Amino acid sequence: MDINEHSPLLPYQPATDRYHQMKYRRCGNSGLVLPEISLGLWHNFGHNADFTLGRSILRRAFDLGICHFDLANNYGPPFGSAEENFGRMMKKDFSSLRDELIISSKAGWDMWPGPYGNYGSKKYLVASCDQSLKRMGLDYVDIFYHHRPDAETPLEETMGALDLLVRQGKALYVGISQYSAEDTAKAYAILERLGTPLLIHQPRYSMIDRWVENGLMDVLGEKGVGSIAFSPLEQGLLTDKYLKGIPADSRAAKDGRYLKAEQISDEKISMISKLNDIAIGRGQTLAQMAIAWLLKDQRITSVLVGVSKPEQLDDNVAAVKNSVFNAEEVTTIRGILGA
Repeated sequence: MDINEHSPLLPYQPATDRYHQMKYRRCGNSGLVLPEISLGLWHNFGHNADFTLGRSILRRAFDLGICHFDLANNYGPPFGSAEENFGRMMKKDFSSLRDELIISSKAGWDMWPGPYGNYGSKKYLVASCDQSLKRMGLDYVDIFYHHRPDAETPLEETMGALDLLVRQGKALYVGISQYSAEDTAKAYAILERLGTPLLIHQPRYSMIDRWVENGLMDVLGEKGVGSIAFSPLEQGLLTDKYLKGIPADSRAAKDGRYLKAEQISDEKISMISKLNDIAIGRGQTLAQMAIAWLLKDQRITSVLVGVSKPEQLDDNVAAVKNSVFNAEEVTTIRGILGA
């Protein structure tokens, strides 16, 4: 038993072999590398969550070589609370380890009332970054993202705000999330002119949700921009959790904001069951195979996971040990997915 994992009120001593547990990839053409598995704090770190459990999750992640923690201004609930709790955990456990960590945050979704608390204006992005730094108790974030496209704000203004945050020393790198291939290319060109490279794109991407394969991944590869995929397990759908129905303690049963019960159709279950059989044949869980499927593409820098228990991280991290698929597996899986 790891006393630090299960007794988070005791002083934290990180595992000495942590960087031997993980593989790392270069982020595009930059000098930065990221762990192949990163930890997102979208769920289970708000004020409605168990703070002690959250500390255990962060500790276990770092012990496994996951040195990238991903947040956003609106993570909670309520908005801002994930950053507040992370700031407390940072102060208690990781303050002496700051230079080993990549910490990211984002802004782009509804955050506070009025016309300046949403979307992509310079007013909103600069204020959001300032607020995020205050909540987390940090001088800077390693990566700051525009969280979603904003058709009403000129792209030059939004990218100019990201450039400004780097020049102010509030962010080391900048990224975007959920931008189309066309808008990603435009954002890249604007930032290149400003002298602040576009480091990374954070798209939603899974075996089921493959929109990035219709041009975006090609743009990222051509421009030398990194990528970090979120929702790789489709909110738990790409696990063995729902093969025999909807468990009472599952996200679909308890919280319909992210995965609705009606999304778990008989057709989906049949597809997942077939994928699960292939995963078993590979000596993996379905979740591990779903993560490995994304990592087989070297243009993917990292896969972003969210967990509710420390031990789930061990299962996720084991995926990096086998992210190679033979030709038969690729053909069979693509046939199941209809790709």
